[in-house]
Amino acid sequence: MTRPKALLSWSSGKDAAWALHILQQSEDVEVVGLLTTTNAAFERVAMHGVREALLEAQAEAAGLPLWKVPLPWPCPNEAYEALMAQACARAVADGIEVMAFGDLFLEDVREYRIQKLAGTGLKPRFPIWNSDTASLARSMLAAGLKATLTCVDPRALAASFAGRDFDAQLLADLPAGVDPCGERGEFHSFAWDGPMFQHPVPVQRGDVVERDGFIFADLVPA
Repeated sequence: MTRPKALLSWSSGKDAAWALHILQQSEDVEVVGLLTTTNAAFERVAMHGVREALLEAQAEAAGLPLWKVPLPWPCPNEAYEALMAQACARAVADGIEVMAFGDLFLEDVREYRIQKLAGTGLKPRFPIWNSDTASLARSMLAAGLKATLTCVDPRALAASFAGRDFDAQLLADLPAGVDPCGERGEFHSFAWDGPMFQHPVPVQRGDVVERDGFIFADLVPA
């Protein structure tokens, strides 16, 4: 029996990477591409601030085609939804039946995705939904996932966390109330090694800057 083809919504971060790992082990779907929104003005992954060159290196390491959706800057919600609708239509035309997401527990985000996929011909899939995030973070590390924090919300976490590796020490240092996976937006990451990749993505740290109220640690190809 042929498995339904799936696109994975790809932020470049650890949760998306772990969702890919789970789907790779599943017999329910076949992941055939990574779908990422980018900031067309800055050529970076939206919100995470990761350079497109590193995004492309990730997709190569995962052995999957990269579907980029360049967003204008600034990007009104209507423009975002129109561009995503085009991407969904392209996916359906290519025989893709499933759109997967690495969401963990934010109900409003999940409902938004379900609503926007309704009637597109794509079924939503949430392979790591409702995971206990403390246990999940430890499972990621035990499996060899390696990631670096690229964006920190200084209202939730000290700026010094930007550029740190997502590791056991970081988990121990997180203040009480900060989700171990940063699911409430406390931090975002770039995954550069792990069981979902065929080889590590060579990366090195660059400058740390403040922009639009967030702290960004620039990563550059090594």
